[in-house]
Amino acid sequence: MQDAFVGNWARESHLSAELLGSLHDLNHRFLDLAAARPEWPAAQVAPLSSVQRAAAAVCPYALFDLRFHDDGHWRPRLQDARTWCVADEPPVYDATVSFVRLVLFYAWHVASSAGLKAQLLLGMNANTAAAFGRLTVNQLPMLAVTEAVHLSARWSGCTAYWSALTAAAAGGDPEALRRAQLHGLQLAAAARLPDP
Repeated sequence: MQDAFVGNWARESHLSAELLGSLHDLNHRFLDLAAARPEWPAAQVAPLSSVQRAAAAVCPYALFDLRFHDDGHWRPRLQDARTWCVADEPPVYDATVSFVRLVLFYAWHVASSAGLKAQLLLGMNANTAAAFGRLTVNQLPMLAVTEAVHLSARWSGCTAYWSALTAAAAGGDPEALRRAQLHGLQLAAAARLPDP
């Protein structure tokens, strides 16, 4: 079923099945991680089975957020590796750091090979996407350690989205799940609109 959704999203966009497949895998890992973290708004996915979480993860956008939209957050971190200070950051779970390491590698790959796609898939600011594209792979591991504390659910303040996504995945209704996933596309598009 996931292959059908990957192909479906890929056919309806300019995104490759491989790019979307990796994103879906990251989304699924995030939902598994969120299920174990009751303090996160996305923790409502905890009652879902692994199969239901996998279905919910098949979105053409990231369900996780690392403040990619915030150029003011990323600019100093990406300009000079010497400004990253692990000792100042609060401790985080090893699973979270491992996940963030994968997310940053994915973000770097997408930004370095297809800058606009990083903005669409990850909600990345254009300047942040360009700066990520200039990083080398050796700069990513330390960055993962410092940025893990910023991992959250994308649109964590939108309980209607997360409730609809969770309910649709739990109900096993592909049409309801597709509508919830399309709602996320609307949220992603709205975030890219200029401020009035």
